[in-house]
Amino acid sequence: MTISYNWLCDYLPVKVDPEKLSRILTSIGLEVESLEKYEAVKGGLKGLVIGEVLECSPHPNADKLTLTKVNTGGPEPLSIVCGAPNVAAGQKVVVAAVGTTIYPGKGEPVTMKIAKIRGVESHGMICAEDEIGLGESHAGILVLPDEAKVGMTAAAWFQPYTDHVIEIGLTPNHMDAMSHLGVARDVCAWLSHHENKEYRPRQIPLNAFKADNNSLPITVSIGNTRACERYSGVSLKGISIKESPRWMRDRLKAIGIRSINNIVDITNFVLHEMGQPLHAFDSRAIKGGQVIVKNLPEGTPFITLDQKERKLSAEDLMVCNAESPMAIAGVFGGLDSGVKDDTVDIFLESAWFAPVGIRKTSFRHGLRTDAATHFEKGMDISGTVNALKRAALLVKELAGGEIASELIDVYPDPGNKTQVVLRHHYLKKLSGKNYHPDTVKNILLSLGFEIIKEGIDAIHVSVPWHKPDVSLPADIVEEIMRIDGLDNITIPSAITISPSVEKDRDRSARKSSVAGYLVGQGFNEILTNSITNSAYFSQEELETSVKMINSLSAELNIMRPSLLETGLESIAYNLNRKNNQLQFFEFGKSYATSGVGNYMETTHLCLYVTGSLREDSWKGKGTPTDFYYLKSLCERIFRILDLIIPGLSGGMLVNAAKQTVWEVKDVQHPKLSGGLAVTLNGQTILEAGPVNAALLKQFDCKQELFFADFRWDLLMELGSGKDVEFRELPRQLPVQRDLAMIVGRSLPFEKVEKTIREVRLDKLQEIKLFDIFESEKLGADKKSLAVSFTFLDEEKTLTDKEIDGMVGKIMGALEKELNAEIRK
Repeated sequence: MTISYNWLCDYLPVKVDPEKLSRILTSIGLEVESLEKYEAVKGGLKGLVIGEVLECSPHPNADKLTLTKVNTGGPEPLSIVCGAPNVAAGQKVVVAAVGTTIYPGKGEPVTMKIAKIRGVESHGMICAEDEIGLGESHAGILVLPDEAKVGMTAAAWFQPYTDHVIEIGLTPNHMDAMSHLGVARDVCAWLSHHENKEYRPRQIPLNAFKADNNSLPITVSIGNTRACERYSGVSLKGISIKESPRWMRDRLKAIGIRSINNIVDITNFVLHEMGQPLHAFDSRAIKGGQVIVKNLPEGTPFITLDQKERKLSAEDLMVCNAESPMAIAGVFGGLDSGVKDDTVDIFLESAWFAPVGIRKTSFRHGLRTDAATHFEKGMDISGTVNALKRAALLVKELAGGEIASELIDVYPDPGNKTQVVLRHHYLKKLSGKNYHPDTVKNILLSLGFEIIKEGIDAIHVSVPWHKPDVSLPADIVEEIMRIDGLDNITIPSAITISPSVEKDRDRSARKSSVAGYLVGQGFNEILTNSITNSAYFSQEELETSVKMINSLSAELNIMRPSLLETGLESIAYNLNRKNNQLQFFEFGKSYATSGVGNYMETTHLCLYVTGSLREDSWKGKGTPTDFYYLKSLCERIFRILDLIIPGLSGGMLVNAAKQTVWEVKDVQHPKLSGGLAVTLNGQTILEAGPVNAALLKQFDCKQELFFADFRWDLLMELGSGKDVEFRELPRQLPVQRDLAMIVGRSLPFEKVEKTIREVRLDKLQEIKLFDIFESEKLGADKKSLAVSFTFLDEEKTLTDKEIDGMVGKIMGALEKELNAEIRK
């Protein structure tokens, strides 16, 4: 919510300086996010003065330049070289002397210095309007009327608007502060309480409102009284569409609203002054002299002000004439019913529309207007008539014309104000402070509450219409505490709490361990958007994807079926900026559905690796990333999680009770070109490999990328309930033996490792492949593998005979099962 300081001060009985005001607003729960000085003309024309051109003569070295003498009220005229074609003696002009900084409408500020232009010194500049931010024209210098006095500051002549703009981080329950009057009411309540003096916001005079005649009557009917509980309107004739006065343009521009014309500006002005959205219809568009608020059939076409045809939902509330729709109620106007340059007669609308319906319609059509954001938070239903009167009087003042109908107010079922009983002991319990009953009463009265009944231990109040969120005693306590000042909440000397038991501590610790390991390896954690673009995915993937009904944009329209594509966006972003050595990881969720209401979330840990592990240097060439580096990372992550995967990490997880069956196989992922997959009892735990070229091309990635996808939920289930066991370090030293063998070139090392494990040597601690050699000398389609074995007996030192016996069993198994030839 943006507030103009000058505008707000119009309603305050005393002026409060901007810094103190910002502290008050934050204290009462209207947190000030920024307080900035606003200048309609940047720089405020500081340093610029009014001068008179005394002499003009041609430049001796340039046909298009003129030498001038300019009187600025100083002891001597200034010699200025001017390039404007319209400069002439006797003109009153704006002068930027040496040392003055000018702020062009476009471009960077420029400080004037003595400059030689074609051999002649120039002591300043005669300014055009675009050079000092007063306009966009650069056709020539800005020539002022003769009344302008020489030596007068330009700021005094033009009087540019200055203000302070306050940005409030408004919470959803404070719709009453979505206007300057609403904020003024809260500030006055704070001042009354803290300065022990009654302050009330200045009231807007509305007594002058009356109908001049009834020559343009409009009938109003409401077809859906739940969606529109109140509808007020009035007709005006003989108006003139023109530019708004400067004071209104300045106020609106300060809070970021572009001026359009006097009628539209009035509706915007009243919205931000009183908080009530208004709409102006061209009376020519109200066919049959009828305004009907109703819903239309599903799919009805309607062209809005932005010239787009929209298909209406049956839930969209529409403002119609006797023949066709004119506007989406509370959201956006229609193309044919809005105010135009030739509009003479208008009908002003001020209504209360149901918040939920407005919000749904606004998101459904992607129309986030000021009116919609006000209506969806709940409006003051009692304010429709006063806002209408205020707008009608402004129209008469700024656009002429006459009020051509009685004020129409259709309010079929006026409700009763909410009543709340606040007990004093409850106030003390919640606030921690003992408030005097008179203090409570005065605060509530200053906020617009009515006191129904006062008792010894309780107070009965009627809630004002501008506070639709207040319905409970706790809400009343909040109102009292924030006006007293949230900074004044008493901090007790002792706090009594019930210790909580942390759930899933083990899971969090393991996640932290894995993240810490990856960061130590040079990875950066990323967090990508769970909402992504459906264009990234195949039709088959989209069939089970979760689609967004009210998507924020066409590029963000589904919940991601996988993390690969959103990670690729980050990879591509960095690669496009020459950041080529990337290692990312992400903990995130993918989403799928098997039907309406049946949604699934899966947690993943994904790794993304591309570029070189080490860049080129004088010591040697860099080491490129490859699949085996990614595989080693995956092995280490399994080890951190106390999982040893056969064929992947050099061991086997044996759990007969759970009957676990691990399998390492070639990956079948449609977006990976090779790699491996790890499954447990048929469920995929890990898929890893290089991303295929087609997907890389889709994201404009021109270097190889390796990707690993862990199903984190399944990994956490495997580790849950595991006891941590400690044992003494072995006193004996391990023994290593190497073995070389010739096998078929296509034989994967996984089978070699599996064959060795099946020998079941309990003294064998580790199997490690340390060399692969291929040569035609070994034979056709043959390769040599060099493997290191680590043996350890924790009770005694192993003898050569025992070690040779174990190595012999390994050799025998390899020869028998794999037809390996042992090299000696």
